Amino acid sequence: MRHFSAKTKTSVADYGASGSLQEMARVALREVPERFAIVGHSMGGRVAYEICRSAGDRVAGLALLNTAYRSAMAGAGERERANRMDLVKRAETQGMRAMGKQWMPQIVNPERLTDAALIESILEMFERKTPDIYRAQVNALLNRPDAEPVLATIRCPTLVLTGREDGWSPVAQHEEITSRIRGSKLKIIERCGHMAPMERPEEVTGALDECFAPL
Repeated sequence: MRHFSAKTKTSVADYGASGSLQEMARVALREVPERFAIVGHSMGGRVAYEICRSAGDRVAGLALLNTAYRSAMAGAGERERANRMDLVKRAETQGMRAMGKQWMPQIVNPERLTDAALIESILEMFERKTPDIYRAQVNALLNRPDAEPVLATIRCPTLVLTGREDGWSPVAQHEEITSRIRGSKLKIIERCGHMAPMERPEEVTGALDECFAPL
């Protein structure tokens, strides 16, 4: 995020082994000033909802990247649980790199799967966390609350962004989020999957800069 961070003081919350999205939100809130903007990618978008739920009056700007807002639903929820727990098992038995390799086809634009530098950077990111932390985060996601009531309360400048080829959090979900947050703007990045900040960093930071420029 070179372009964006050069102009703006930023910090990245470390949730550690927090076992719920609400606890992750509390961790993040301990590290920010009285007024702040949030950029939440994937699970981070879910954490951003919980921050808005508990401290929405302090949020000056919001960016929701490659995320969703519904709780786990019957049927589809069981399939999600099986998919996620299969990844957890791979992490615990073979390591975080092996988990990442299994997950990669679902989260990266298929055109980029042969991009060795990109894939290695994502795998190295996964390896900076442990299987125990990964299990805690998966459990937090599987027990996520429905964020739909929060969306209607958001009044700050909001960017909703995803990749056209994001099969994990598809475009339709982001269109729904945009329709529920008054005044929000939808940005779809072409030839990009779920890992938009790493796949298309310049386009993502440009969209963030545009959204947050008035702040």
